[in-house]
Amino acid sequence: MKLVSLFDDFLKETVNLNKTRIDLLEASIPALKSFVRESDWNPKVRTFVEQGSWAHETIIRPVDGGEFDADLLVMVDPVDGWTAAEYVESLGRVFSGSKTYEDKTKTWDYCVTITYASDRKIDLAPCVVGRLWEDSTEVCNRKGSFELTAPIEYTEWMKERNAYSGNNSFRKVTRLVKYLRDIKATFTCPSVLLTTLLGNEIEWFEKDNDEFADVPTTLKTLMGRLDDRLRMYPTRPSVTNPKLPSEDFSPLFGSDEQYANFRTVIARYRKWIDEAHATEGRQQSIKAWQKVFGEEFGKASVVKVAADAATEGLARVRGLLSSTAAHLSELVDVVKNYGISVLPLDFSRPPHIRQPSWRQVPNLAMVRATAEWRERRASTVGRAIRAGEILHRGGGLHFKATTADGAPLPPDYEVQWRITNTGAVAMAKGAGRGGFYIENSSHGRWETLDYRGVHMSEAFVIRRSDNMLVAKSDPFYVVIE
Repeated sequence: MKLVSLFDDFLKETVNLNKTRIDLLEASIPALKSFVRESDWNPKVRTFVEQGSWAHETIIRPVDGGEFDADLLVMVDPVDGWTAAEYVESLGRVFSGSKTYEDKTKTWDYCVTITYASDRKIDLAPCVVGRLWEDSTEVCNRKGSFELTAPIEYTEWMKERNAYSGNNSFRKVTRLVKYLRDIKATFTCPSVLLTTLLGNEIEWFEKDNDEFADVPTTLKTLMGRLDDRLRMYPTRPSVTNPKLPSEDFSPLFGSDEQYANFRTVIARYRKWIDEAHATEGRQQSIKAWQKVFGEEFGKASVVKVAADAATEGLARVRGLLSSTAAHLSELVDVVKNYGISVLPLDFSRPPHIRQPSWRQVPNLAMVRATAEWRERRASTVGRAIRAGEILHRGGGLHFKATTADGAPLPPDYEVQWRITNTGAVAMAKGAGRGGFYIENSSHGRWETLDYRGVHMSEAFVIRRSDNMLVAKSDPFYVVIE
């Protein structure tokens, strides 16, 4: 299923950078612009241009809750005689020499990074305009030379791709694939390369095409096409900047091994996405999409369904309990689906259960009842069983009582077990029981698994010196299919 509304929720609640952090980012920009313009930095500043994921509106929330990055180009006139390194290094000195930014500044090859309280980073990159010809733009490589670039044109190209898809779906899918990359950590692919690869798979003549009608369909279409394209290239293909043919993004794939891994992983996720898109049934489809994006996808819907199911299960149990225990065969299916927590408190007190006849101390202590499945009574090795675990008929359980911390009970105390059966089969055969039974196995009680139903075993501890009941266990529920 497409589950369009759940994709909207997933983007809003998990993938997208939340509005508070966007506001913090945008609030920082005017001060940076003013600082650069009013500083003694030599180049004449023409303007500032947003770049990268921020400009493309594909920025996502860091999956580890860490810092997020935004890129800001400082468009400047050329300075006669300056090398590429001088633009970057001099801008770094301006910031590091400021009381406001000195402890926030780090200079890299292409940019100066300002880090705000482990929350956000803003990269300011000098971009020289008109050095080669009118309106030519070049970024500055501190360890190299000037490099032609076309950031404004590339952003416009990306916006065009998005306009060809319905409901802003290309931009949203780009965020989803970046999230998939970050949350799975199974492949590496820088954002500009990933955006270009995806953008190359949608053309102007496909505007309003049904294959781009909504987010999950666009995701299926683009990942399918990308997988088909990568299958055509066993080795790294050229991926040119659509607005600057001389710039090839393919080195960003990394090594040959990294490219091969990228091809393999995209094929895997394409298969999972196709399966999730085709899966019928809301809950089954959510589970299939969670295979792709993790448990955060559809989380609120899953929680609500679980709560509704528990409520429904409790109502069904109570409806069943309005009759006698002889009619509780359906109860096994309810507990199997919803767990023993769905059982109401009064389930452990059916009409045929016997009450203890011993005198008892004012405040009973609590002991633990545990169980092991064993093939036969004489077996000495078994498999630990949880209360409420679904069991098949055959073999039996060896019950044992211990102190609350698991220690054996002292020898001057004896244990009697109240064994209570429910279900139509047991009741029809007069095997509802509900009475007390002494231990019949090595320091425990052996009971065979015979009848379909939800049964109970409870330990009652009697002090031998005065025959006083001093402790008991909670019911240990045994569910037999």
